[in-house]
This record gives sequence, structure tokens and C-alpha cells, in this order.
Amino acid sequence: MEKLTFKKAIMATPGPNSWKEAVFLAITGLCMGAANVIPGVSGGTIALIAGIYQKLLAAIKSFDSVCVKKLLSFDIKGALAHLHTRFLAVLFFGVAVAIVTLAHIMKFLLNECPEPTYSLFYGLIAASIYVVGKTIKWRIPEVISILAGTVAAYFLVGLIPVETPNGLWFIFLCGVLSICAMILPGISGAFILLVLKKYEYIIEAVKNPFSLNSILVIVVFCIGCGAGLIGFSRFFNWLLTKWHSVTLAFLTGLMAGSLRSIWPWKGEAVMEAGKVVSQANVFPESFGGYFFLCIALMIVGVVLIVVLDRISEKHG
Repeated sequence: MEKLTFKKAIMATPGPNSWKEAVFLAITGLCMGAANVIPGVSGGTIALIAGIYQKLLAAIKSFDSVCVKKLLSFDIKGALAHLHTRFLAVLFFGVAVAIVTLAHIMKFLLNECPEPTYSLFYGLIAASIYVVGKTIKWRIPEVISILAGTVAAYFLVGLIPVETPNGLWFIFLCGVLSICAMILPGISGAFILLVLKKYEYIIEAVKNPFSLNSILVIVVFCIGCGAGLIGFSRFFNWLLTKWHSVTLAFLTGLMAGSLRSIWPWKGEAVMEAGKVVSQANVFPESFGGYFFLCIALMIVGVVLIVVLDRISEKHG
């Protein structure tokens, strides 16, 4: 029997089969990483747009009991051969690069020129609804599903943060819900933490990781994220396998409802403890050059999605 090497173990797994496919997947990861800093935009949105959503769920699903047993028995090569290692490695390389580099740029753009930045992403998401929607077989169940997704996301992104407990059981729940939101298109995991009033609490724990309480909070939150990622990805992968068109319609609805949170023009902000907790959407006050810049960026967003859709069809 031929000896299994690390290279053979990795190459036996699903993933890009050419440099072009690898570059496309890495760029998708780059976009997913950058998207996490945009309210109403999640990594799941980008994965759905790029046509790798179901592959992503399948890759996460590959981390199962078989993989854990191989790791516990120190069969590292066997674990790598079982996981979708090539796919995950290339994708998360792009995500990591974005977190290190683009996240700071995006935060600067959101703070210094929010309307043009949100306009670009509004065009991206609006075009994505059409691109994903055209692949769905539209029947009564799909129509009901997209309406349900739209209503759910519309009201969810409009929630005002509430007071919540600091118990470890709730921190675990926050980890589960936030990572599930990151998988779902249109809903930001950071936004879920903000709604649950645990964004600052988790950040403070990360900033001060050497106290016993901070270590417990970080560990329990990560365990919640892991449980949510593994369990929820399996559930959604099952839904996409069994009711593909209806589930895709619901995901499209989530994107449509999330447009509420990234409408470029906002009214007076309602503040609480120095943070914005709600802000009404308004029409622009004037229709000068700045307005037309925003419209132009919306069109750029639409064009980018059309191009990405054409590329994803070639690499699908």
C-alpha cells in the first residue's frame, strides 16, 4: 500500500484544481474578510454571491467525529485527507489577509466617507439579489420563503440593543448565534453581538486576556462559535440538499431585508453610552455632485457583481 504523505493527503481533498481557481477562491476569501466590518454584510453574503456557499458548508461539515478521532489518535495526515483542507486553506488565507490589511481601510472609509462606501455595498447587495434570484425556480413555496427571509432580516437589522446577562451560559449562546449570523447572508455576526449587548464585553476580554474571567469568557465564546459553526453548517447544508430552491429563496430574502441597514443616507442617530443604537433611513438632502458620486458607486457595485457572477460561472 502506497504511503500517505502530507502532500498526497492535502491534494486528495476538494479544492481548486488550477492557479486561476485558487486565485479566485483566495479573492473570495479576501472579500469575505473585508465584508465582516460592514453592518448588514456578512461573509456568507460574499460566499453566496461567488457561488461557493454550499462548498463552504460542506467544507465546514467535513470537520466531524471522524476527523476528531483521527486528530486524537495523532493521525494528522488522515485528518488532513478527511478535511476539505485545500479549499479551507486557500479561502481562509484570503480571509486572514483581509483582516490584517483591508479591515483598517474599510473602517477608515466607513468613518470618513460613509455615504459613498455604503452606496458601493448597496449596489453589490442589490445586484446579488438578482444574480442569486435568477437561479431559483420561482413557485409558491419559493415566494413565501423569500418574503419570510426579507421580513426576518428587515426587522432583525432594526433591533435596538437590550440589556443581557454576563453568565457563561449566555456567552456560549452569543458565540453560537454570532457565528451562525456570519454564515447567513445579510446578517453580521458583530451586529448580533451588538444587539445582544456583548460586543464591548467580548472585545474587553480579548484586550485583557490574562485575567481568569477574560480567559473563561474567551474560551466559552470560542466553544460556542465552534458548536454553532459545526452544527449550523450541517443544518443548512441539509436544507440546501433537501430543499435547495426554497432555502436559496430564503437566503435571497435575507439579503433583501438587510438592505435596510446599508442604505447610504441616514437621519439623526439615537445614541446610548456613546454608541449608535438606531438610525432612520432618509432621502438625500441635496442632489449635487456628492449624490451622483454615490449613484455612480452603486452602479460600480452592480457591475462588479455581474463580472463576479460571470467569473464564478466559469469556475463553478
